[in-house]
Amino acid sequence: ISTISKLIRTSVENYIENGPKLSYLNNISNLSKDLKTPLTPIKGFSQLIIENYSDKIDSNVLSKMKEIYTQSQKLEDKINEILSIIEPEKSKEKYDILIVDNDNSTITVLEDFFELNGYSCKGVSNGTKALEELKRITPKLIFISIILPDIKGNDVSDKIRSYKNLKDVPLFYITVLSETEAIKITNKTKATGYFLKPFNFTKLKRVFRYLEVSL
Repeated sequence: ISTISKLIRTSVENYIENGPKLSYLNNISNLSKDLKTPLTPIKGFSQLIIENYSDKIDSNVLSKMKEIYTQSQKLEDKINEILSIIEPEKSKEKYDILIVDNDNSTITVLEDFFELNGYSCKGVSNGTKALEELKRITPKLIFISIILPDIKGNDVSDKIRSYKNLKDVPLFYITVLSETEAIKITNKTKATGYFLKPFNFTKLKRVFRYLEVSL
């Protein structure tokens, strides 16, 4: 509980210190990062306790943990709702990473991880939307699921590599397939690499070097 309290105090202090700066933010990704940075550890830590220690802690403490998690989720939903209202026209939107996956939780995990490290993201749920998105935006890096509901990820990859402005963009598969199958598809389509689910975040940090290079 004391750790959660410290996180909440830190969140409040962070808002008091940085709140006045919000009016000077230039894009939606910075606003999202400022709001979600203190929220992510509160939500994540409470979820960790609920999932792994529910049988080892007092029922009153567990009840408070569940309330913290529920309220964190509600706050996150409200943030997303507000951001969707004030979001600039899509045609003007720019971001560092495009994430293509029909699993919303995968998109959320990757968005949280990279936004906390200073990189903006956009998630889409299928290959068709990805190709439409890439007609107007050239991201620094692309994550794409091999298994998608409309077009296979490797087919989308082939299409992406046929675009002159996208042929050199680092492209990584994200997949639940076996490593053997992932390597086979990666080599066949000449993708940059792959990451297996569930993600190893230490390995994910390897892509930072691609993001530090301006395209």
